[in-house]
Amino acid sequence: MPEKKTVERASKAKREGKSASTQAGAFVKEQIDHIREGKHGAKSAKQAIAIGLSEARRSGVKMKPPKKGAASEATRKKAAQDTKASHRTKKSPSTESKAKRSAVSTRVLKRESTKAASHKSLSRQTHAVASRRSAADRSAAAKKGWATRRRNAAAKSKGSHARHASR
Repeated sequence: MPEKKTVERASKAKREGKSASTQAGAFVKEQIDHIREGKHGAKSAKQAIAIGLSEARRSGVKMKPPKKGAASEATRKKAAQDTKASHRTKKSPSTESKAKRSAVSTRVLKRESTKAASHKSLSRQTHAVASRRSAADRSAAAKKGWATRRRNAAAKSKGSHARHASR
């Protein structure tokens, strides 16, 4: 269950028109923080990120399921399950078995190491994912980021210019 501030941070990002991955980033950050605090651990940085993305989907962040070549069938199935769970409003009658399953998975995570959230392991994960992308893809992402920053800077200066002109 995500913290209230995390859900608020994600909904603020949605109101501002930020992308789904930015909205989900709040949930991933929460998981990383939990691991660093010692609330629980994770086998790898990849697992920590996966838990955060799962929580994001269950909280209603509209994320596409992973691409066919990028993830296993089980991962895509879990993503679809999480998205479906976000649409449910009332609790199903078999909440007792779900509570047991949740407690078991939490207990298993508590046994895991907290090294998964270290700067080194997160950096290694990021580097590995980036290396799997093509040079053209990385270049396009950089150009898109540059254009966004330039557009935001222009809008910011235009707004301050308008304020000073009215004096």
